[in-house]
Amino acid sequence: MIDHHTGKLFWPLTMTHVEEYPALQGQEKVQVAIIGGGMSGISCGLVLARSGISACVIEREKVAGASTSANTGLLQFSNDVMLSELVEQIGKKDAVHFYRDCVHAVEQLALVAGTLPGETGFRRQRSLYYASSEQDLPRLRQEYKLLHENGFAVDYWEPDDIASRFPFRKPGAIVTSGDAEVNPYQFVQAMSRAAVADGLLIREHTDIVRHSSGEGGKHRLEAADGSVVEADHVIYAIGYEPEELRGKLVKAAINRSFAGVTGIQQSLAPWHQGMMIWETARPYLYMRTTVDGRVVIGGLDEENPHPVQGEAARQKRIDKLSKQLAELFPMLDSKLDYEWSAVFGESRDNLPFIGRDPSLHNVYYCLGYGGNGTVYSMMAAHMLRDLIQGESHPLEKIVGLTRPSLTEV
Repeated sequence: MIDHHTGKLFWPLTMTHVEEYPALQGQEKVQVAIIGGGMSGISCGLVLARSGISACVIEREKVAGASTSANTGLLQFSNDVMLSELVEQIGKKDAVHFYRDCVHAVEQLALVAGTLPGETGFRRQRSLYYASSEQDLPRLRQEYKLLHENGFAVDYWEPDDIASRFPFRKPGAIVTSGDAEVNPYQFVQAMSRAAVADGLLIREHTDIVRHSSGEGGKHRLEAADGSVVEADHVIYAIGYEPEELRGKLVKAAINRSFAGVTGIQQSLAPWHQGMMIWETARPYLYMRTTVDGRVVIGGLDEENPHPVQGEAARQKRIDKLSKQLAELFPMLDSKLDYEWSAVFGESRDNLPFIGRDPSLHNVYYCLGYGGNGTVYSMMAAHMLRDLIQGESHPLEKIVGLTRPSLTEV
C-alpha cells in the first residue's frame, strides 16, 4: 500500500462537514463496481449513475482521502508532454485528437460543476506557460504555432507583454484560454453527494482483497470481512497500478512532488487576472490562486516512490518553493502555512492509462498518470461508460493499455 502524502494538507480544512458512507455489508449486485473513491472513481460513478447504469464505488478508507486531498486543482488542456512532442510520439492526427479531448474534458468538468450542490471552488481561468530560459524559446514558439494552427484558444506574449502584467519578465509565454481551477476536495465531495442522489452506491472502509470471475463472466469482489460485490464490469480507479497488473503496465513510475499554500494575501492585484502559471523547465514550477486569496505553489518533482517523511527534509524543499514564489512576486507574503509531499504516477509516454484490461473480460482501468489527473478522470469516465455500453471509442488506441506508443519510448 502506497503512502500518498505527508505534511499539512490544506483542502480538507476548507470543509467543516463531509458525508460518511457505510462499509460494504453482506452482498451487493450492480452492473459496475468501481474500486477507488478518489477523483477518478467518483467521476466514473457520477457519469455512470447519470447514464442510468447501476454502480458501486468501493473505497478502502474515505472518499477523497488519498491523492485527491493533495491535488493542487489546476485543470488545463495542455499536458506535461507538449503537443509538438506528442506529434513526434504518436502522429499529428492522434496528438491533436488527444489535446482536443482534453479541452472537451475541461468543458465537461465545467458542466458538472454547474450541477453540484455546495462550494467547489471551480472557476474558469487562463494559464500562462512561460519559457524558463532563452534556450526554451524555439520549442515554445513551435508549440504556439501548432496549437494556433489547429484551432486551440492560445495567444503568444513577448517579454514586454508579460512584464506589463506581472512583476517579472520572461523570454516568452503561451497564454491558453479554456482552462479552469478547482478545490479538488470540495469537488469530489460534491460529486459524491450528487451521484448518490442519482443512484450511485458508495461503500467506504471496505478493502477488496480478492477479485474472481464466476459463471457467465460475473465478477466477484470480496472484502476483507467476507462481504461481496457482484458486478458485470469492474473499473480500477485507484490512481496507481493495481497488483493484478504488476509488470504489465510497463514503463510507468511513481514519483514524488511538493506543494504549499500561503496565508490569505492582503492583495493579489499584481497577479494578472489570477492566471494559473507554469513553465517549460522540467521538473516545472506551477502556481495558482484560490477563491479566498491564497497562493498554491508546487513542483520540485523527484524520482522517488515515497513522500518525504522527515519534517526537516520536507521543509528544505518547501523553503525552496517559498523562495521561488518570492522571486516572482516579491510583494506577496511567500510564507507557506500549509505544505506537503505527495506521490504521483507518471507514464513513460506521458499519457494516462484508460481502457480495457488486455486479458480480463469487462475489466477496465482509469489510471490518471501525469500532472493532468483531474482532466484525465473526466475523460476516462465518459470513455469507460461508452466501452461498458458496448460502443467503441477513438481514444482507446491512444490511451489504452496496449497502445503502440508504449513500445517506442
